[in-house]
Amino acid sequence: MKNDRRLRRLVVDDTTWHWTVRQRVKPAYEDCRLTLSLYPEGTRRRLALIFRPDSDRIISNCYFLSGTVVRLPDHSCLNLYEPGTVRRLLDAVAPTSALFASDQVIEVDGWQYFDAVVEMVTAA
Repeated sequence: MKNDRRLRRLVVDDTTWHWTVRQRVKPAYEDCRLTLSLYPEGTRRRLALIFRPDSDRIISNCYFLSGTVVRLPDHSCLNLYEPGTVRRLLDAVAPTSALFASDQVIEVDGWQYFDAVVEMVTAA
């Protein structure tokens, strides 16, 4: 059986990032969340992109592929277990994360980068 909680590795330029996807399931669906955490090697910093369900955005909850986030109006989706998706999200967050350079943990709403990443995928 595959371990979806393992720490994965992604090399971007001369920086090595470790990343993982965690799903928190609660009895009420609106309290669930999917978190993509990225750790630059050699530091104790963590960048966490948090995806929570909303009226027009859903996260996987055992009904479809694990790690998937979906925008309902057009059914655009991203799978957070795919390295290409993680790389695109990291590129989208990079300009913003520089603003939080002194913080140990940076938690951001992942949906704000979803549109930019979907546009990158459809343009490619």
